[in-house]
This record gives sequence, structure tokens and C-alpha cells, in this order.
Amino acid sequence: MGTVNSVVQQNIVELYEHRRRHNDAMTAYEKVANGIAVYCGKPSFVFLNAVFFTVWIALNVNLFALKPFDPYPFGLLTTIVSLEAIFLSLFVLLSQNRMQELSDRQNELDLQVNLLTERELTKVLVALDAIAEKLGVPLSEDPEFVELQGQVTPTEVLEEIERAQQSQPDKT
Repeated sequence: MGTVNSVVQQNIVELYEHRRRHNDAMTAYEKVANGIAVYCGKPSFVFLNAVFFTVWIALNVNLFALKPFDPYPFGLLTTIVSLEAIFLSLFVLLSQNRMQELSDRQNELDLQVNLLTERELTKVLVALDAIAEKLGVPLSEDPEFVELQGQVTPTEVLEEIERAQQSQPDKT
């Protein structure tokens, strides 16, 4: 495959498989909303809108000696544009909500892996301290090393973050 080791390759495959399953589980309405949101974010959509508006306005300002069907101030065009904006906003919000849900799940996975890693490293430090003590190496005299051997719960960290945020001056 490539130069990445097999464990990393397997992780990539699993993450993409999870994303594929998530996309497959979308309802037809979510797929349509997502497709519209994706298309409307492309330059071709901007170009088509510009062409549409230009042609509409040209047809309604007697540029081609035709009788205007929506004379200035283009009330019908304004209504169409307003409806387009409303529906596009809804489709984008639906798509963002779905993407946020997936992102929240991935953040939860990150948190769980980080918590597991923290516990594993703490156990490794405790074992290292025991080995160092057996060999006569005084690791336990280092206060930072001793502190790192203790378990830290996510709740304690979150509470400390909240205290730090509350003590910061309001920047609004």
C-alpha cells in the first residue's frame, strides 16, 4: 500500500468505514439536504445564480425590446431570491447539524482514547518507578514524576478549566 504501518492503515480503514456507515444511515431527506448544501457551496452555483440574475434583469429592463414580466424593482425576483435564501439556509443548517453530530462522535472517540492512554501511561510510570527503585535509581524523589503517577479524572480537569475560565476577565 504505502509507507504507513499496518496499524495506521487499519485505523484509517476503520474510520472511513465508520463514515461510510454514517452516510449510508442518512435518511433520503438528509441526503438531499446534504447534496444541495454541497452543491450550493461550489463556484458553479454562484456562476449559475449570477447568470440567472443577469438574464432576469436584462429581460426586465427592456434590454431586448421585450415587454417586462417583472419590471423594476423586480418584486418577483426578490421573492424568488428570498425563498432561495430561506431554503438554502435550512439545507445548510441540516447539513451542519449532521456534520456536528459526526464531529461530536469523533471527539468522544478522541476523548476515550486519550483517557485510556492517560491510564496506560500512569500504569507505565508506576511500573517504571518500581523498576527504578529495584535498580536503586531515585525517580520517586522527583515531585513531578510522583505527581504524574496519580490518576486524574476528567471531571477534575473540566472543573479546573471552568474555574480558570471564570477567573478570566470577560472579553466580550
